Amino acid sequence: MCIGLVLTACQPASQEPSSQESEKKEEVLAEEKRVIATTVSSTELAGALDLELVGIPTSYKELPSRYDELPEIGNPMSPDMEMVRSLRPDEVWSVTTLETDLQEPFNQADIDVQFLDFQSVEAMSEEILAIGEQFDRVEQATALVDSFHDKADEVKQETEAYEAPSVLILMGVPGSYLVATEHSYIGDLVQMAGGENIVQGENEAEYLASNTEYLQQANPDVILRAAHGMPEEVVDMFNEEFQANDIWKHFNAVQSGQVYDLEELIFGTTGNIAVVEALEELQKMLYPVPN
Repeated sequence: MCIGLVLTACQPASQEPSSQESEKKEEVLAEEKRVIATTVSSTELAGALDLELVGIPTSYKELPSRYDELPEIGNPMSPDMEMVRSLRPDEVWSVTTLETDLQEPFNQADIDVQFLDFQSVEAMSEEILAIGEQFDRVEQATALVDSFHDKADEVKQETEAYEAPSVLILMGVPGSYLVATEHSYIGDLVQMAGGENIVQGENEAEYLASNTEYLQQANPDVILRAAHGMPEEVVDMFNEEFQANDIWKHFNAVQSGQVYDLEELIFGTTGNIAVVEALEELQKMLYPVPN
């Protein structure tokens, strides 16, 4: 009988792991995941959440220094699929704005990819919280998202007593430009900062072809010029257009000097973690302090 009691005492209480043990195991597994960030915005997010990566995009933009020695997988819009595969990733991050172009190449390379929705601050916030939950970074993710909302509330309180300025957003790429609607990321920021976009997109279109005569009739109070791809070249293009095309001289924004070139590192075509800085800059542009 004594032997039986001893043997029984030596047996584990249960063959099934406890819920705490299961959760701990899942956290460890998440920590060990090999993650590749194929865009600058997702790389910056990984850095802000203190996550390790195994691959990063090739970019002229400065990425978090902790990733300096990592292999580069190429341009975010056309990543090197063989390089991606060679890094044996468990997760690959891109963004939804590139999904139409990249889903098929990733499928052909037999690579699972997660397209993060960074097309608005709210959508990006949800993605950040989900990643924080997945990788046991809830505290960091929550703090980051709270900083977005706190700044938005602050800007709203400071500007709600003023009449909302009308805003035209031009998105330039080398050789041409489009008009950004409220469905674009920059359009979302402008709305959060208290501006009214003069161009409303149908069917959730982010960008539309420009019609200078129509834009002049709308006569915005503020013109924002965003550069993408090769910023210096695009700014030169905008300057030449505004000087050569006489119609721009009749815009209120041009006459009042409220034409601003947006810094690409802060105002990207998709969301990034620089929301606080972006809203601070927009507040200065949309509601300039009188001299």
